[in-house]
Amino acid sequence: MTDAATHRVFNQVPDLAHYNLFDSDPTVRAALERLGGGWHADALRQFGARLGEPEVQQWAADANRHAPELHTHSRTGERIDMVEFHPGWHALLGLLRSQQLQALPFAQPRAGAWAARTAGYFLQAQVESGSLCPPTMTFASIPVLRKEATLFPELEPRLYATEHDARDLPWRDKTAIMIGMGMTEKQGGSDVRANTTVARPVRGEGRGAEYALTGHKWFFSAPMCDAHLVVARMGAEDGPLSCFFVPRFRDDGSRNAVQIQRLKDKLGNRSNASSEVEFRDATGILIGEEGRGIPTIIEMATSTRLDCVIGSAAILRAAFVQALHHTRHRSAFGRLLADQPLMRNVLADLALESEAATLLMMELGHAFAQAEGDNPDPLAAAWKRVVTPAAKFWVCKRTLEATGEAMEVWGGNGYVEEGPMARLYREAPVNSIWEGSGNIMCLDVLRALQRNPDDAARLLQDLSRRAGGHPAVRAELASLQAMLRENADQLEASARRFAQGLVLTAQAALMLAHADPAHAELFVASRLGRQHGRVFGTLDADAGALGRVASRGFEG
Repeated sequence: MTDAATHRVFNQVPDLAHYNLFDSDPTVRAALERLGGGWHADALRQFGARLGEPEVQQWAADANRHAPELHTHSRTGERIDMVEFHPGWHALLGLLRSQQLQALPFAQPRAGAWAARTAGYFLQAQVESGSLCPPTMTFASIPVLRKEATLFPELEPRLYATEHDARDLPWRDKTAIMIGMGMTEKQGGSDVRANTTVARPVRGEGRGAEYALTGHKWFFSAPMCDAHLVVARMGAEDGPLSCFFVPRFRDDGSRNAVQIQRLKDKLGNRSNASSEVEFRDATGILIGEEGRGIPTIIEMATSTRLDCVIGSAAILRAAFVQALHHTRHRSAFGRLLADQPLMRNVLADLALESEAATLLMMELGHAFAQAEGDNPDPLAAAWKRVVTPAAKFWVCKRTLEATGEAMEVWGGNGYVEEGPMARLYREAPVNSIWEGSGNIMCLDVLRALQRNPDDAARLLQDLSRRAGGHPAVRAELASLQAMLRENADQLEASARRFAQGLVLTAQAALMLAHADPAHAELFVASRLGRQHGRVFGTLDADAGALGRVASRGFEG
């Protein structure tokens, strides 16, 4: 009996590769130009092409398949507390730093630099999310560390470097460094004021003084960073909270007493190491003012929250692109999925969600730029303070829903680890949790408005102006104003509804101002006009129009 082929392979979808993530995204290209970052377009075009190559996509897959490994001791028994990463992880960090995404607006302070960095970070986040964590924290640390006149001159060239230095050495012996964060403790979570780690004075007084830290951190990301900014109490467990620069090595070259107890076994974000550590008289340098640890670290957290918005918008974008690619190559019931009216509705809805999230993240990045400097723009400052936590709440949650929908477009092929959808789906929840979960974000929106009462009027007037008096936006703005007049308990109980309404109104206004008019009207009708349900794919438009919306979202 001769061997015979039992089947031939057909109607399977090829991997999405050899495409340019920048050129195929008309929304991010237009926003970059509009917000002053057009000078960086050629660099992003080259970067987008590189990210679309199979080699880079393989780095991402390998870095997630081969999780970081903790080595607490050397072969001969010395404590080393070292985490080993797959080479793909280091390759991804090298690619990211080649674009200076960990420092771009600070290293190249020119108009549009924040928009350029936002767009670049958005592109790499579509390929792999875990490798973004250390550069994000490094980026967020720079405004804090720049205030340290003694320390920063040595840190600056290493923070701004455009290469990745993976060597495990004292930070002064390296060409490039990364900074992490250590806030969360097991008893407190988001309640940093519940921290019990204690810092006792060793040498000097005030800013720049040396302390010995004793305590623990429940989530310490990422443990191989060259230093961490850590919150601890001065002198005793009931002392004031301050912020400390805790290097991986002491100045004498010995390893600092930061002992990694274990790596977290996480749902997603597997390429990145998150750890639990103990400080055993670890050396720390006081940064900022004594007793001002919370404001110091919150300044850092505000920036990382922006990156959570960008990262989630990127996952949403990647999920939509993968879904559209699949439907353009997969047939069912006699025709391509992309040509079927109901599927077009789903794809168009995902395209609108992605477009609105992209416009919002670019606008927020621009607001961070305008809110800085000697003459900060009060409106931009209001966007930064109020819209950032609201956007983190809403965009991150919508990304959870969108990745599930995109996985369903792939059917059973989306549910296996060989394809891209399982990793995207696992990755989707992380930004909704890290740097403050949904309730924390919504309460921060209210706190920001309470501390800066004029921000509400500034924001709502700005959204009305951008929307050009659109009746649906006017109605939503009136609803938001009415909610702000409620008593404190009622307003807090409605905090999620307020944050949702604020973000949807902001997205609608941005769509009306900058998107194709047909796209904008579909978005407004579905999100503000309530002409849709909780699931994607319930837009009210003809199949031809829906097909055009979906296709324009990915020009490739």
